[in-house]
Amino acid sequence: MLATLTFLSPWAALVAIAAVLPVATFALGRRRLRLLRLHLNLAAPAGGGDLAVAGCLVAVCALLGVTAAQPALVRETARRVRSDAQAYILIDTSRSMLAAASATGRTRLQRAKAAAISLRANLPDIATGVGTATDRVLPNLLPSADGSAFERTVATAIDSEQPPPIEDRARVTTLSPLAEVARNGTFAPSAKQRVLIVLTDGESRPFDLVELSRVLARRPATALVLIHVWRGSEAVFDPTGAREGAYQPDRTARSQLDALARATGGSVFAEGDLGGAVARVRALLETGPTETAGRTTKVRTLAPYPALLALLPLGLALWRRNRR
Repeated sequence: MLATLTFLSPWAALVAIAAVLPVATFALGRRRLRLLRLHLNLAAPAGGGDLAVAGCLVAVCALLGVTAAQPALVRETARRVRSDAQAYILIDTSRSMLAAASATGRTRLQRAKAAAISLRANLPDIATGVGTATDRVLPNLLPSADGSAFERTVATAIDSEQPPPIEDRARVTTLSPLAEVARNGTFAPSAKQRVLIVLTDGESRPFDLVELSRVLARRPATALVLIHVWRGSEAVFDPTGAREGAYQPDRTARSQLDALARATGGSVFAEGDLGGAVARVRALLETGPTETAGRTTKVRTLAPYPALLALLPLGLALWRRNRR
């Protein structure tokens, strides 16, 4: 990875032309003084301080011109991703995910979205997609090497019950549609190693464990990592801040996720153990071939340095001027 020097605003360097004015004024003044001394038969003064001051002013203008051109170091690196592995993150967006510890606390959905972004940031070499889950799963972004696109999608396109579930029930979530991720072309055919990461409170209607595990095991198999976003003391609050009596936390939620993990050979992690979840995903995907999927550019501006350097000749010019 080599850095190249470039100027972000090269035409702005024309401000250095301002250096011509003090130089021209200085040269014209010295010529007139020389002619006057010759006419009066006077000797030239010793020192040459005016020349030094003029040189300092030229240096100041030149350095400010460099500053205006915005010099920068540009580092461009190839973004390498696994060619044989992909991950997909599903976020439960059912109404129970609006539960929080207080009316002003972070909801389960907010925590799940933050966790999804954190997980993606820790898997930079894995093409990762994101979707929503209620009583159906819908893709928001297919597996992609673009981490910025993933973050924007999670931040702007994922909200509670958007789109709304198909059925109107008190409890909407069911984990059976997870099978759709494995069989409906979510992963690219080249992805022989696949991981489905589900962020959910686990408050699901009954579903067919046998059928779901059968679909996930179909080759190429889809490994399952479940992250339980849930706290027993949480409630859903209405716009006035009052608790909604219709919602009660399901204390069997974790046991349902544990049963799903046992049936599918998957793993369950608490929301506070994202590091463990990342380590598990890494272990499942192991290592494999990579390919270039775009480039990453980092720009480091150098403009402050010539601007600070210009203070030296400016200070010297002022010092010589005031010493007279």
